[in-house]
Amino acid sequence: MFADFLKRLIQPAPEPLTGGDARLALCALLVRVARTDGDYSAAEIIRITRIISARYGLPQAEAEALRQEAETLEGEAPDTVRFTRAIKDAVPHEDRLGVIEALWQVALADGVREADEDALLRLVASLLGITDQESARARQRVMGGT
Repeated sequence: MFADFLKRLIQPAPEPLTGGDARLALCALLVRVARTDGDYSAAEIIRITRIISARYGLPQAEAEALRQEAETLEGEAPDTVRFTRAIKDAVPHEDRLGVIEALWQVALADGVREADEDALLRLVASLLGITDQESARARQRVMGGT
């Protein structure tokens, strides 16, 4: 279903993604983080839908539809390293910072900070060109800190 999209995304020098494609790729990354611990919970699904709705100003039904597309894309996407590097090459830095915060929201949606999710967030942040300090600040904002 997403073969052409993924082929364009993982080319050696991908074109910057347009609004809709960037949304879909970033939402697929949210889903990937949620699925990391093997428990794609209702709390994570709800959180992802809310993030999509708030981030992109979409009504509930459209946010759910985008999340469902992202779930499909995530299942077809290549390994996390290639997928995330492709997103980095195609999405501006400031958008990637917002994505890290959203990823922390998803990782912490079930109220438990899992080692698998922490490890994936460290990897994803690095691959997206986000420093450990930027990621830590994003996590603190999500947890109600500074």
